[in-house]
Amino acid sequence: MASNHDEHQHQYMEHGGSSWTAAVQATLHCLTGCAIGEVLGMVIGSAFGLHAAATVALSIALAFVFGYALTMRGVLRAGVGPRQALRVALAADTVSIAVMELIDNTVVVTVPGAMDAGLGSWLFWASLALSLAVAFVVTVPVNRRLIASGRGHAVVHRYH
Repeated sequence: MASNHDEHQHQYMEHGGSSWTAAVQATLHCLTGCAIGEVLGMVIGSAFGLHAAATVALSIALAFVFGYALTMRGVLRAGVGPRQALRVALAADTVSIAVMELIDNTVVVTVPGAMDAGLGSWLFWASLALSLAVAFVVTVPVNRRLIASGRGHAVVHRYH
C-alpha cells in the first residue's frame, strides 16, 4: 500500500513535476533567495572594504540563509513546526543553492576587476547580474533532475 506521500509524489510527477517548467519555477525560487543574499553580501563586503574572499564567504552564507528562509516561510504557513520546516528547507534547497553559489561566485571572481570595482561601478553590477544569470541557466537542469527523482523542490511541493 502506497503512503500519502507516495501518492502525492506520483500525482506531482504526472502533472509535470519533472518538467522544465517546474524546474524553472524551482530555480527562480532558489534564485530569489540566492540573489538577495548574494547582493546583500557583495554590498556589505564592498561597503566595508572586505577582502574578496571574505565578501564571497559572506555572500554565500547570506544566500543560504535567505534561500532557506524563503522556503521555510511557505512551509511554516502550511502549519509545519519550525524544526520540521528547517528540515524541509534543507532537503529542498541545499543542492540547488550550492550549485547556484558555486557558479555565481566563480563567474564574479573570474571577471577581471569586478570584485574591486565598487558599488558605484557598472562593472560590479553587470558582473553580478551576469553571474546570477549564468547560475540560473546551469541550475535549471540540476533542479529538473532533483525533482524527477523526488528530491529538491519536490520535497517542498506537498506543503503548498
